[in-house]
Amino acid sequence: MTESPDFSALIGSRICHDLVNPISAIGNGIELMIMGGAARSPELALIEESVANANARIRFFRIAFGSGSDRRIARGEVLSILSDMTQGARISIEWTSAADLARRDVRLAFLAIQCFETVMPYGGTLAVVQGADGWQITGRSSRFRVDEDLWARLAHAGAQTDVAPAHVQFALLPLGVAELGRHLEMERTETEIRLHF
Repeated sequence: MTESPDFSALIGSRICHDLVNPISAIGNGIELMIMGGAARSPELALIEESVANANARIRFFRIAFGSGSDRRIARGEVLSILSDMTQGARISIEWTSAADLARRDVRLAFLAIQCFETVMPYGGTLAVVQGADGWQITGRSSRFRVDEDLWARLAHAGAQTDVAPAHVQFALLPLGVAELGRHLEMERTETEIRLHF
């Protein structure tokens, strides 16, 4: 018996795919304006930065919320997405992995990054490392804002409590880890949170 497709993931991929084109067109329009002699004003620079960030976010969402297929993603593409997404952001991300990555693995790492973004509103650093024993994501910050109920969800794949759209990553990450037959572990101190799967 064949598995039914994950329509939610397919819809997420489709929406992201359709949004990339108009946002890229805005970026191209800005480039043409500059090439045509338009002054590089602070306003134009702000638009340019916002377009790059929006484009990176959509590429990020396409992997995080799209289908976790067996296709491969180049490390360079991941680094490009994260670099554009963190320009001027409070959180910096250090990514260490193999050159060629399974999309399903990157998807889980991206969902974990989103979980960390939720608890690090004051900024900090994220170290994402793919090692021989799996993935380890470590967040370091002088101050975390942890919602205990959300973080408790990570230990229970398929927990049936309500989750707001802004926190859907806390429901998807443990499900994705369980689907791959892996186990999610968590450690916390005052200045560091570590996830391993």
